[in-house]
Amino acid sequence: MRPIKDFSKEDRQKVRYLLSDIDDTITSEGRLTAEAYQALEDLKAAGFVVVPITGRPAGWCDHFCRMWPVDAIVGENGAFYFRYDHENRKMVQRYWKDEETRKADRLKLDQLRDRILDEVPGCALASDQNYRDADLAIDFCEDVPPLPREDISRIVSLFEEAGAVAKVSSIHVNGWFGNYDKLSMTRLLFREVFGEELETVREEVAFSGDSPNDAPMFGFFPHSVGVANVRDFEDQLAAKPGWITEGHSGTGFVEMARLLIKARKPD
Repeated sequence: MRPIKDFSKEDRQKVRYLLSDIDDTITSEGRLTAEAYQALEDLKAAGFVVVPITGRPAGWCDHFCRMWPVDAIVGENGAFYFRYDHENRKMVQRYWKDEETRKADRLKLDQLRDRILDEVPGCALASDQNYRDADLAIDFCEDVPPLPREDISRIVSLFEEAGAVAKVSSIHVNGWFGNYDKLSMTRLLFREVFGEELETVREEVAFSGDSPNDAPMFGFFPHSVGVANVRDFEDQLAAKPGWITEGHSGTGFVEMARLLIKARKPD
């Protein structure tokens, strides 16, 4: 993970798409700061295509698409993408699985929820669970006292024992049934919405994130950026970002955004 100040202007000038995790990447300690939101506005004004790639739920993603300066969003760790058509006032929703299959998955996840809450004292159902369509989110530090790493690992194990995929974010363990992740749905979004094959434009994409569930994105994009708090998970990352900011969380996101925007300005 090289310092982002060494990210060459030549490479930054190639970037057309900015993809980013939200929690502890754009936000800071659970809050969206004015500076971070302004960075999103500035990126859009500078001509970047901006897409959050998040573990947050469908209900929140509907809001983000409508209210934030973004072009689309991938949510619930790849369960769907949403795109709001402002001209026609229509929310376009594309899920990895059909509604019937998601309902069947929910029954299995509800059973798994009860087991996890019973076997791992101190964890809790994520406060945003009621707004989720496809996954189960277990809180280990957002609204509960932080759990030790071994308890987080136990939550992951319980998901995996049931045949589910489990990914650790900075605040939740998210589990679901299916062969998708942030990267696979991003690939589908690019093909269906932007008319691009992700493999052919990967040098034109920057991705920012902070935790293990961002590893597929870190590994795929040469211009992946970790905000400084990614070091908290360094030994858990299957793939590390190419660059790292000096600032933590939203401060790091602003740092990255300014560098990308600066590369578009004449010397």
